Amino acid sequence: MTAREIGAAPDGRPVVTYLRGVREGRPWADLLEVVGPDPVGYVLTQLRGWVVSGPVELGEALLREGAVALRHAHTMRGAAVQVGAAVQVGVALPDGCHAAPCDRPAAEVFPAWRAAFPPGHPDHYAGGDEQALAERLGPLLSGGLLGPVLPSSRLAVGPDGQVVAGAVLTDRGGQPFVAEVFRDPARSARGLGRALLRLALAGAATDGVAAVELVVSAANPARAVYESLGFTVTDTALTVIVP
Repeated sequence: MTAREIGAAPDGRPVVTYLRGVREGRPWADLLEVVGPDPVGYVLTQLRGWVVSGPVELGEALLREGAVALRHAHTMRGAAVQVGAAVQVGVALPDGCHAAPCDRPAAEVFPAWRAAFPPGHPDHYAGGDEQALAERLGPLLSGGLLGPVLPSSRLAVGPDGQVVAGAVLTDRGGQPFVAEVFRDPARSARGLGRALLRLALAGAATDGVAAVELVVSAANPARAVYESLGFTVTDTALTVIVP
């Protein structure tokens, strides 16, 4: 399990704990938890220029101090066994697609991933394609963004051999995590992402995973899909860029 870093006040008292990563090209204090006094003061002085993902109250206080909002999102949790119980590994996918391991180069996965989050989507990556591949999808698939990719992750491959959708699960600090579910809407049918996620979760359950977590943007209608699969909201967080 990835060790949490501890942010302490000058007198040595712990103020926050978090998992350190990189996001938007900046240091990232992910899953930040407040454990001591004056977390706003600590973040503003010790985490200047960082991306911070933590409690809504902390995020709102940082916004009042000039921080920039990146994402308002819900953490959800579901039982892998419950979701995948009725799924057979060989189940057919829509549009003649078949499920494949998530082991292709990021460049082959990128077109479908990019098409899934166009401008206006709450999870659209605002940078150019090269930047999105280098800073978001590439690090995700290599394990550098949200932990190692789990073997139960699946890609949907169309009849032409091209990737059209994906469900990527990772080991995020010791917690199995649905890092990404995406579908190219121009090359695949509605429901493919849901079916692929169920296959990935069924594989995770077979591998001994009891429960998985995910984070969904508050404005993303995919939350209804996750709820239909038995996921429930356990926490809400704000992600901001600290001034």
